[in-house]
Amino acid sequence: MSDFLLDLDSVVKQIQHLPSLPAVVVELLSSMEQDDIDTHALAAKITLDQSLTAKTLRLANSSFYGMSAKVTSIGQAIAVLGFHSIRTLVTACSVTASFAPGPGMRFDFPGFWRHSVGTAVCARLLAPRLGQNPETAFTAGLLHDLGTLVLATRFPADYQAVEDWRRRHDCSAGAAELAVFGFDHAMVGSALAARWKFPQKIQQAVAAHHDGADASASLALTVYLANVLAHALDLAGQEDDQVPPLAAPAWAALALDQAAANALFAEAEQQFHDMCQILVN
Repeated sequence: MSDFLLDLDSVVKQIQHLPSLPAVVVELLSSMEQDDIDTHALAAKITLDQSLTAKTLRLANSSFYGMSAKVTSIGQAIAVLGFHSIRTLVTACSVTASFAPGPGMRFDFPGFWRHSVGTAVCARLLAPRLGQNPETAFTAGLLHDLGTLVLATRFPADYQAVEDWRRRHDCSAGAAELAVFGFDHAMVGSALAARWKFPQKIQQAVAAHHDGADASASLALTVYLANVLAHALDLAGQEDDQVPPLAAPAWAALALDQAAANALFAEAEQQFHDMCQILVN
């Protein structure tokens, strides 16, 4: 175990030194709460970032959206798919590019992002059944475990203690973090979402994504269920992956019969494959 025991204050201070998201993404996030948006001006700003534009257009043209004709510009993509969808894709491209593995780091980056994308896809599919916006749910699902990435990349020696505890006690990462640190990645992820100026409801969903006790139709419930489903479908492809316990009232809130559940599972797996080909290197 590490000689230095982390505390939440030191982690939050480290978050303040993390790179900010690109300015255009911050502007896109601030527009989540706005009704009057100059989409032409934002499209022009997105286009200035060639890498971001290229990846966003690849996503827009993937079977994830089932386009009948190819879109070749951000402006056209907004016109066809809508501004909310393009904002989601641009944000996803930026977030997944925000952390890079350090030399000799043992953390499973591809597995982490596969699970994050899987949860995002599942959240987007579950959202309409819970009265939530699918694009907001996708973003919250993508962000839900970012606290893990902060701990693993900024405090690798300390996080190794968590990995060791998890293996010895055959428990979830969250349980191991609580045992070793006294806080978990959900708290850290919520602090990062606040630092990156994601809306309050997304911050709250990240903080509460392991709590299925409240079966009210909330964004946190959507992400909670999406996280469990992504684990159950083994989308990360990790050998030691564990399926979190599923609260019966939370599952009942979806009101899915077996046929609808099977259709949703199949659609989630297909959309996950499409998104991972572009977002996960």
